[in-house]
Amino acid sequence: MQKIVLNHIEYELIKNYKNAFQLEDITEKYTDYFEDFDYIVGDYSYDKLRLKGFYQKENPNHRECNNFENVDSYLADFCSYECRYFILEKKKNEKNA
Repeated sequence: MQKIVLNHIEYELIKNYKNAFQLEDITEKYTDYFEDFDYIVGDYSYDKLRLKGFYQKENPNHRECNNFENVDSYLADFCSYECRYFILEKKKNEKNA
């Protein structure tokens, strides 16, 4: 698994479907908005990177619309058919454990 650091937060690339992950692209789109999420899903629909945050069910911020257990439904229902996508998982440390 590949380690990624964005705004001093460490992530692990856990899925890279069709080699979608491009560090330069996510660096341009990433903002502090995504720092609370347990996962970031990036998809290229119509050749543009879109990011969406998801939470683990145990996270107090969890809602059904951003439940990581539903990521496959999100990809099927809201992304272009067979689009390239990647999933980053935030690594736990003392600050965000």
